[in-house]
Amino acid sequence: MRDLSRQQTELFFLINAFLLRYEPLELHPLIDADVAEAAAALAGTFETASRGVIYEHRPAGLPADRLATALRPVIAEACQHAGAVNDRDIAVVLRRLEEGARAAGAAEPEQPRAYFDLIGRTLKGRHEMPETTGDADATPAPRLII
Repeated sequence: MRDLSRQQTELFFLINAFLLRYEPLELHPLIDADVAEAAAALAGTFETASRGVIYEHRPAGLPADRLATALRPVIAEACQHAGAVNDRDIAVVLRRLEEGARAAGAAEPEQPRAYFDLIGRTLKGRHEMPETTGDADATPAPRLII
């Protein structure tokens, strides 16, 4: 997430949250290589669009192609709400997503879903509401991250 603007960071988290909820049609779950391939193809599409050329890059694998197709409306909706996000910003976010998925896969080659595990741990606390015991004045205990 280094050097990302606020809009790019929001898009990055939105795409990763979508990845956690995404359920592919086929019986096999997505792996990091599929995410990297889909992100690379979409990034290529947005990079060429930023130069004024309309050309849709397609991933070679079917699972990656389905993921890329599912990500397009998510990105379009995010751009409508975010405001000043252009094609280059989207391409930067997708390249970072590709780098992250490839790096996670390279770091743990025996675990094909290492990137999903990473974003699951990272985004876990952002989408869960703290449990309350009924006491309105109770505040969650402070957590120390070492």
